[in-house]
Amino acid sequence: MTTVALKPATMAQALTRALRDAMAADPSVHVLGEDVGTLGGVFRVTDGLAKEFGEDRCTDTPLAEAGILGTAVGMAMYGLRPVVEMQFDAFAYPAFEQLISHVARMRNRTRGRMPLPITVRVPYGGGIGGVEHHSDSSEAYYMATPGLHVVTPATVADAYGLLRAAIASDDPVVFLEPKRLYWSKDSWNPEDPQTVEPIGRAVVRRSGRSATLITYGPSVPVCLEAAEAARAEGWDLEVVDLRSLVPFDDETVCASVRRTGRAVVVHESGSFGGPGGEIAARVTERCFHHLEAPVLRVAGFDLPYPPPMLERHHLPGVDRILDAVARLQWEAEN
Repeated sequence: MTTVALKPATMAQALTRALRDAMAADPSVHVLGEDVGTLGGVFRVTDGLAKEFGEDRCTDTPLAEAGILGTAVGMAMYGLRPVVEMQFDAFAYPAFEQLISHVARMRNRTRGRMPLPITVRVPYGGGIGGVEHHSDSSEAYYMATPGLHVVTPATVADAYGLLRAAIASDDPVVFLEPKRLYWSKDSWNPEDPQTVEPIGRAVVRRSGRSATLITYGPSVPVCLEAAEAARAEGWDLEVVDLRSLVPFDDETVCASVRRTGRAVVVHESGSFGGPGGEIAARVTERCFHHLEAPVLRVAGFDLPYPPPMLERHHLPGVDRILDAVARLQWEAEN
């Protein structure tokens, strides 16, 4: 039996490996965006790709997000698989028109004859002390746009596996990369990356019986920390990592909630009109007779992203999650 050599690796390294492997396996894969070539990306995720594959396949672009994505649309229509980097979450807003009017609609517009295999990488979320336009959580906009797949990794293995799956998909994928997890480490085998659950499947990161924390991306490690802290209160919390926001894995989520009878949705995006509202509605519709308490949400506050000194108050933390779990118990007992 061969022993697999696991080494500490960061999420950024896994993403770089995924891009390199995809480009090596398929000459139609092209990377483009601001500073992705010579600099190797502002987070160094594309480091070395221009040198290895040439500037024709890893291309620096002007500071024009709508132009970058519009170019990717044309590339995909002519048979390429472009991977676009948006550098920071709020920088992607000028490209929304291309995304909504063309990327998301082309397969339906052509009655299935023209898919657009575009991967849009968007570093998102807070936790790095970024200034305005550098720390948004914009996943709700993408989720609400039919025609897009929306995924976000929380582990090193998922960063590799989900990005490879996104690039291989014939449908456009918005690939949300949690900025605060770029330098998180895990034991990983970079020489033989293992496959992961495909796009559209959630996973249970921690088993429990008292309640389910439903979360994704940057909030996954926070929920795992909260689940460990909850043991002191006698609560055994299950943590479900969605991984894929669209398609949504109702089967795994509902199986968990039906076991525990209680659920809290945790994310950094704002609460009003945010992902938690959709998730709570789906859980309630499908698990109503199993619920011991209303589905609660712990989210970012409904305001423009705050300056760095205040973001620790804005982001869902362990105390806010445990407060919500306490309210679940109270609701159940009364």
